[in-house]
Amino acid sequence: MKNVLVTGGAGFIGSNFIRYLLRTETNIRILNFDALTYAGNRENLADLEGDPRYRFIQGNICDAAQVDSVIREYQVDTIVHFAAESHVDRSILGPRQFIETNVMGTFTLLDAARNYWLKENVLPLDSVRFHHVSTDEVFGSLKPGEPAWTEETPYAPNSPYAASKAASDHLVRSYGHTYGLPYTITNCSNNYGPYQFPEKLIPLIILNAMDGKPLPVYGDGQQVRDWLHVEDHCEAIHLVLTKGKIGSTYNIGGENQPANLSIVETICDILDEIDSNPAHKPHRRLIQFVKDRPGHDRRYDMDTRKIRAELGWSPRHTLDQGLLDTVRWYLSHPEWVASIRQKHEYEGWLDANYKLR
Repeated sequence: MKNVLVTGGAGFIGSNFIRYLLRTETNIRILNFDALTYAGNRENLADLEGDPRYRFIQGNICDAAQVDSVIREYQVDTIVHFAAESHVDRSILGPRQFIETNVMGTFTLLDAARNYWLKENVLPLDSVRFHHVSTDEVFGSLKPGEPAWTEETPYAPNSPYAASKAASDHLVRSYGHTYGLPYTITNCSNNYGPYQFPEKLIPLIILNAMDGKPLPVYGDGQQVRDWLHVEDHCEAIHLVLTKGKIGSTYNIGGENQPANLSIVETICDILDEIDSNPAHKPHRRLIQFVKDRPGHDRRYDMDTRKIRAELGWSPRHTLDQGLLDTVRWYLSHPEWVASIRQKHEYEGWLDANYKLR
């Protein structure tokens, strides 16, 4: 890796990955290519703007001309593709954007890489890599007692978001099989940690609880997820990029499966302990059960034996410590939180998704 194009690098996982890569690699140039939609925030990496190894480029992955130009101008040898519409609730309210970004955007990147790396043969084939970041949601939903998903589990997506990611995974594999494009794919579980846009469960609960607002819990709150700290995810991706087998897929998970209600209650208990504002304690009294979302998957569970065995990866963060660190991060970054809340679109989405329930 010398010239790395990170798509969606101003988002939650992408910005954390860029920080991780700059800490880990020295002889590298990172191009952060992001459209700065509602969840993209250039301020996530504002302190890196003076680093000569880092450059921000505002652009849309569906813009073939711009993608082609950037890849050629900077002689990109590695693409790490995070850019995606990624929230199930939003995909239910408006699926079109998910198809355009997640499917057509991935196609645009793949074709640009194929043209530059394979057709024009500018760089040695063994020096290039297309890494696609996907999700566990492509596998569908597990029943109680069913074994965890492996890399060989058939896809069975249940939401427009999951279907769009499944389609993009298939596109990546097809470019590897048909054209010989060097690729790897990772399917990760639910991420959490610093800089996560508060439409997702953990930051939403933290920020609402800090303000004494209702803490919305879908249905009975017994949906089970695997929670992966974003720093563990970044380490796993780096290992796949540097040591993973071309044409391989790796599952990445936090190796825990609590119910969503348990996550919410744990955050409430943490805030009871460390939040200096006593007005909203005990925070559990703010929990409010709301109508479940359509087609809500019941349980996810990732089998991570492959990445453990081949690359020696395992999560470093326990869920309890990771949640504590995450709550502390949001409490200690009020300016970042304020900048998110000033976005009119964010408050409008909260109203559309929760108040009507």
